[in-house]
Amino acid sequence: MTTPAVPTAPRIPEAVYRRRWVILGVLMLSLLIVVLDNSILNVAIKTISTPAPTGLGATQSELEWAINSYTLVFAGLLFTAGLLGDRLGRKKVLLGGLAVFGIGSALAAESGSPAQLIAFRALMAVGAAFVMPATLAVLMNVFEREEQPKAIGIWAGGVGLAIAIGPITGGLLLDHFWWGSVFLINVPIVLIAFVLMLWLVPESRDPNPGRVDLVGVVLSVVGLVLLVYGIIKGGELADFTDPTVLATIAAGLLVLVAFVVYEKRSDHPSVDMDYFKNKVFSAAMVVITLVFFALMGVTFFSVFYTQSVRGYSPLQSGLLLLPLAAAQLIFAPRARLVVDRLGVRATTTGAMVVLAATLVAFATLDADTPIWLLEIVFFCMGAGMAHVMTPTSVVIMQALPREKAGSASALSNTFRQLGGALGIAVLGSVLSASYRSGIEGHLGTLPAALRDTAGESIEATLGIAAKLGDRGRVLVAPANDAFLHAMHITALCGAGVAAVGAVVVAVFLPGRPKPAPQDAAEEGELMRTKP
Repeated sequence: MTTPAVPTAPRIPEAVYRRRWVILGVLMLSLLIVVLDNSILNVAIKTISTPAPTGLGATQSELEWAINSYTLVFAGLLFTAGLLGDRLGRKKVLLGGLAVFGIGSALAAESGSPAQLIAFRALMAVGAAFVMPATLAVLMNVFEREEQPKAIGIWAGGVGLAIAIGPITGGLLLDHFWWGSVFLINVPIVLIAFVLMLWLVPESRDPNPGRVDLVGVVLSVVGLVLLVYGIIKGGELADFTDPTVLATIAAGLLVLVAFVVYEKRSDHPSVDMDYFKNKVFSAAMVVITLVFFALMGVTFFSVFYTQSVRGYSPLQSGLLLLPLAAAQLIFAPRARLVVDRLGVRATTTGAMVVLAATLVAFATLDADTPIWLLEIVFFCMGAGMAHVMTPTSVVIMQALPREKAGSASALSNTFRQLGGALGIAVLGSVLSASYRSGIEGHLGTLPAALRDTAGESIEATLGIAAKLGDRGRVLVAPANDAFLHAMHITALCGAGVAAVGAVVVAVFLPGRPKPAPQDAAEEGELMRTKP
């Protein structure tokens, strides 16, 4: 007869544990507005470019920076924000981030010029950078280890939902209100989330934070900002060989190398570089980067396909993304069940293969493809993403001690943002270059001053065609054909990236966990006692 094992005492206080699912709901509300704002502006671009009083009369360059100022600041500060959350307290950081985000949203809604909009979007990104890593870090401190995969699955589903409903929300608002409503809508949501968080969310921090690594913080911010700026600039110019682009990316990489060297030698590092010696942890980071590379690139060109080629409105185009959101909501919280049965390696490898297949499917779409086929592709893409994001997020968050949850979340989100920025810049450049080469032969009838502008994108070509009236109609069919060809090439490039991700997870992520010795012994004892 064996003595029964004494159950391990829970690490979460009983009062917090009882309201853990309510706390997750509050965290999801905070996460929703931050991620949603990454995509909601895309719908309002045409309106903002319209001259006052309808819009701000923003140029193409100003519109790009209204989007990219958010991405740049967000990616640059994520890592630092996670570290500060571990040290100062995640609840304090969350509340402060929400307040800054809400103020930035109100100011952006009342912008009187494109320059003001760019500045206020950057301010919103400062707040968002402090909110996003803290949500996952708090989650790790209100759920016991066995429930963390389920909670992270719901969290990951929220990210997918926010990405999908951003364009829908923006389209609905623009149908009834002025362009600033896409930012003002954030303010009441921020106020609700702030009050609920103040009431329900417990404070948590690293009990042994050590000294603040100021040099590491500065190096990480400077390196990430330079790298992301170079990526964005390369996408803008559709030329990654431009000297300015190369110099900026090289400078960013050099600063990040200096950061790694300094952290390895520091006695109080911001991040312990030994974590990356863990092949599972590093592979999960790489896969998250590759998934968002493919996803953001696809989201970028699918908007042009549905609106410019197929003629759907911004709202209709957003609604077409609902299957992607539905799949995320259905499968992300349940992905842990597949992992329990098949293991992390088989689940994520299969999901990456599904993602690669959906990207190949984009290479078969044309101007007359039944739209229900696109909906199936989006649903499969969402299902694939759910079975990648949830297991890899669990692997990353459980690889580090609970006290370092903010750092783990910040690293995960930083790699995610870098992947998204690279996807838009690189795949956007492939799309732009392929489109220009396909349309140039049809622009000979245009005045010389218009040819370069007309070759920039399908929107530019169709815009000039509309201004020319009957003379411009001959450009519509060639523009559609050139774009479809460019989209097919870009989709195949994305599929190649997803295939690389499949190889990485197949080689490095763990398979099915073996039964614990205690469990095996108990099972053997049970079998012996059966008649």
